[in-house]
Amino acid sequence: MQNEINIPIVLDAVKKIGDIFLRDYKQDSIPQSMEELIKQLEKIDDLCLTSMKQDLSPEFPNIPWLLGDEFDTDSQRDPSSKEEYWLCDAMDGAIQYLQHIPGWTINLTLISNGKPVFSVIYDPLSNEMFWAKDGVGAFMNDVAMNVSNKKDLAVMLAVFEYGHQDKSDTHLNEKIGSTVIKLLDNFGIVRNYGPHGLQLAYVGAGRIDLFIQEDLDTYNWIAGSLIAKEAGAEILTTEGRPWKWGSESLLVAGKSTIEKYLSNKSKK
Repeated sequence: MQNEINIPIVLDAVKKIGDIFLRDYKQDSIPQSMEELIKQLEKIDDLCLTSMKQDLSPEFPNIPWLLGDEFDTDSQRDPSSKEEYWLCDAMDGAIQYLQHIPGWTINLTLISNGKPVFSVIYDPLSNEMFWAKDGVGAFMNDVAMNVSNKKDLAVMLAVFEYGHQDKSDTHLNEKIGSTVIKLLDNFGIVRNYGPHGLQLAYVGAGRIDLFIQEDLDTYNWIAGSLIAKEAGAEILTTEGRPWKWGSESLLVAGKSTIEKYLSNKSKK
């Protein structure tokens, strides 16, 4: 890493742009066509990336930037060949933002040698800043976080997610459906919330007990996965193997919850 991470500067840069979006929240009309939707999404990306580059490039002048495009399936299979770079998810949950509903965050991750070493997820509506540094721990507004220690699946909250990759000929919809059935059969509470990274941060905070997704969604996962891991969560595939960049599923929870989920079967 070219510089030791100046954590307050990074957090301030993410908070600054998040609060700008909060100021403008619900001010634009809800897009009514694909053309309007794409235009507003591009506006979000441009504003976010420009603001953070301006604030962070003086501190990290040699670290390049990559905007994570969750619609680009192929680019999510491997990290960039760059030794070090910022991966910016300009707004996780941008659709919610444009629809005037909660569930949107600003996510930023520093990738070094193909793995996340520092990540930030800022929720402006709740004024909650989740961040983690590899090997140091995970924090919410500077308070250390730990995963849930619940033992009974009946009182656990499990969430499922899905991404934007083409599912027309991959049977992913059927696989997702089977996973949801297994969750409903085994967990007391099952939800789908929206912003992937924030849900993973909530696993780290003990607010969500298990997160699962059956398709490739690296850019949406990467910031939250580091936060969850540093808070004590296991980061696996849905088959129970260690997750690595390019894995086409994600299962995140505390160790005992993971073991219960993997050992249980759907009810007939």
